[in-house]
Amino acid sequence: MMTQIVFYIFAAVLVLSASMVVSARNPVHSVLFLILAFFNAAGLFLIAGAEFLAMILVIVYVGAVAVLFLFVVMMLDIRVAQAREGLQRYAPFGAALGGVLLAELVLAFLHWRVASNIGDVAHLVPSTPTRTNTAAIGDVLYTHYIFLFQACALVLLVAMIGAIVLTLRDRPTGRRQDIERQHERQPADSMEMLSLPLGRSVGAMGGFLRPRRSYDIAAVPGTYGTQAYREEEQELAEGTALVVVADVTKNESRDNE
Repeated sequence: MMTQIVFYIFAAVLVLSASMVVSARNPVHSVLFLILAFFNAAGLFLIAGAEFLAMILVIVYVGAVAVLFLFVVMMLDIRVAQAREGLQRYAPFGAALGGVLLAELVLAFLHWRVASNIGDVAHLVPSTPTRTNTAAIGDVLYTHYIFLFQACALVLLVAMIGAIVLTLRDRPTGRRQDIERQHERQPADSMEMLSLPLGRSVGAMGGFLRPRRSYDIAAVPGTYGTQAYREEEQELAEGTALVVVADVTKNESRDNE
């Protein structure tokens, strides 16, 4: 009896939090309700005896995906007023699509029947009292479905590489390092040890000291921040100043004529 009460409590909170995800006006509140829904879904998995799925739901989705959504929404600074400008325009299309999905769910539940020979179906992994469901999932996943599992991992890898390629921009202020030179340099090339007397802070001793050419040692020659880059920028600035002075001199001579 207690298990049924806990189940209905988790299920009710899950349904309410899921409805608030799509109905909340603030995107940050929607993500918080999503996290609440994940926690309640994990509780339902625990009641069903699937502790592995419950922990995966909390660790992966709540600890990574939902928190990532939350930080992305907060950093994007989404303006709700601008996001709702086209709501009335697409409302009929959204209502029609929602009606189609609702009809499909109703038809699926009306024609859902449990097979009479469900107990005679051979299981991939025989269940024993001493065998946990985590071990059973591992046996099924890494034996019978190993190729599908690797295919999913490959799809995720391709998606990650595609996202990096699409968002990668060659910025002139980007700093690039030479990996071989980075591995070869010594700690003395990038750090300087100081012995500070008692009662004297780093600021009182002149601030943080950075060894000369500490970045130039491991940086790609000519990139932003290196000595060669600074010299090139100085030459360009001096050349631009000379051009401007020359133009001004020409203009003054023309005015005098």
